[in-house]
Amino acid sequence: MAAEAHALLPQAVYDSLRSSIIRQELEPGDLVTEALVAARYGVSRPTAKASIERLVAEGLLRREAHRAARIPLLSAEDIADLYDNRALVEGHAVRALAASGSVPVDAITAQRALVASADDFADHDIAFHRALVAGQPSLRLARMHELLMGEIELCIGQVQAGHLLDAAAVARQHQDILNAVTAGDADLAVARTRDHIQTSRDSLLARRNS
Repeated sequence: MAAEAHALLPQAVYDSLRSSIIRQELEPGDLVTEALVAARYGVSRPTAKASIERLVAEGLLRREAHRAARIPLLSAEDIADLYDNRALVEGHAVRALAASGSVPVDAITAQRALVASADDFADHDIAFHRALVAGQPSLRLARMHELLMGEIELCIGQVQAGHLLDAAAVARQHQDILNAVTAGDADLAVARTRDHIQTSRDSLLARRNS
């Protein structure tokens, strides 16, 4: 039992640190050092380092050579580029799903959780989009999506923290996507997906420019 608990510890630290970044408890631009993580969670520096490096690999943290990791501070150009590429990848994913009229079970589970949530929707929103892309048949498309998702998760966290959209609005947009997929209407599924993504993008850009 002790060995099992020890094995779970790095995952628990990673999960909590990731959540703190997405929820903006740690803000864009903040340094995330091994010493900070070790002190925050009461773990060894190797355990802290493992969590940091995993988040760097996923894009939720950035590390320049010989420097501490930092939460990325995304520019307006970064946000526009991320969302435009996300729309391309997810559009292809829902087109493939609509061809069979099937929705991944994990996407339905995430949607139900989002509907039941209040304003704490970021994790369910992320899970929904990950499930849609993971559920289509191309492994290469899924890998492309993973390359974007770390920074996209930062953006979704900013949308939630800034109260730019609420859970009910996000859930309605998700349901429109699901309805189009199950109806086998590929063009509508793509359009609904792009509308949903662009709404989030535009809300972020408007906040940045205000």
